[in-house]
Amino acid sequence: MPEFLFDDVIVADDSPELQMHLADAHARKLRPLCMCLSQGVPMYVARAGKGYAIKRMPNSGRRHGADCTSYEPPPEASGLGQVQGVAIQESAEDGTTALKFDFSLSRQGGRAAPSASGDLSDTVRTDGAKLTLRASLHYLWDKAGLNRWAPGMAGKRSWYVVRSRILEAASHCTTKGESLGDLLYVPEPFVLDQALQLRQRRSARLATLNTSGKTRKFMIVVGEVKEIGASRFGFKLTAKHLPDFPLMLDEDIHRRFAKRFERELAMWSGMDNSHLMFIATISMGPTGLASIESMAAMVVNANWLPLEDLYEAQLLEALVGQRRRFVKGMRYNLPESRPLACAIVSDVPLLPEGIALYISKPGTDENESAALSDLIDASNLPHWIWRADEEMPALPHATGVAAASAHSQRPHQG
Repeated sequence: MPEFLFDDVIVADDSPELQMHLADAHARKLRPLCMCLSQGVPMYVARAGKGYAIKRMPNSGRRHGADCTSYEPPPEASGLGQVQGVAIQESAEDGTTALKFDFSLSRQGGRAAPSASGDLSDTVRTDGAKLTLRASLHYLWDKAGLNRWAPGMAGKRSWYVVRSRILEAASHCTTKGESLGDLLYVPEPFVLDQALQLRQRRSARLATLNTSGKTRKFMIVVGEVKEIGASRFGFKLTAKHLPDFPLMLDEDIHRRFAKRFERELAMWSGMDNSHLMFIATISMGPTGLASIESMAAMVVNANWLPLEDLYEAQLLEALVGQRRRFVKGMRYNLPESRPLACAIVSDVPLLPEGIALYISKPGTDENESAALSDLIDASNLPHWIWRADEEMPALPHATGVAAASAHSQRPHQG
């Protein structure tokens, strides 16, 4: 449970007196300290409805302890550093975050060519200036805390929880002056005997798409794929919790999506209990049918933790099985060719900054091995490496005993 220092008083995050201290700090423009580390990390207080909320200072996430809710992984474990401050701009004035997207939420005139968003290019879309559709899904997952794990979370994540956290994360974001919460639709959990009420609420939520004139508005949808199949004149995506509301895809976007996200589709097909999450921009036609304009996908495991491949699935399974606490690395705009820490374990008391866990995968060429070695050398974090063509080594002990030996490991070359 986070604790905060107000002058000389330490107050827990669940204390009934917290709001009183926050109101006083806000009035005096006092910066409370998060006590995740002994020296404390400055925070700020912002208005939140009729009350107040304590928030991390912009771009200060890496200064917090790895087990703190305000912690953000360093660049070697997340693509967030590439887009933070450019595509993602946090404000200490009102506690909101402004996002810049590289996809459109409206269209003028005729139909533009559809896009399977996330089709990253090393030379075009990795400058961090704007978030791709896939990176936007990664951001929502990250800000919702769905890439974090602690033993107490076992069995407590459901679509209701996932949806609530995503909507909460979006409510603090804006894009081009509009609230992201107003532009985002995440379907409610489907309950058969409430189907009529759910349909009515969905229609009201999507009503802004039924506009006349030259400008057609889009909305962002985040959901779980149930199936993608052929329709009479193209293809359709059926989302879980939206059994009566298919999202239509034309042949071109279906082909491009299947090619771009071939790995994710294969993982979803081959992994029991996995979920294929999608993010899409949709428009609404005069018939009331929704069409996908752009789309990206991400695979998550049974605990809703993101996965890039089966090696990550094995490592996360081991971490969860050993009741470890960790943060899963998120790629954002970074291409798959760039090395990235799979996770940072945060339950080593002697190393509050955490230990970065890397996977050196079979078939890695010399350039990729060298890039991974350079990344580790440039990092201040202790590290652990699994050369996945060998048996997985013991994970760093939660007591911190294994930290020294973990730090000495290096990826082999070739």
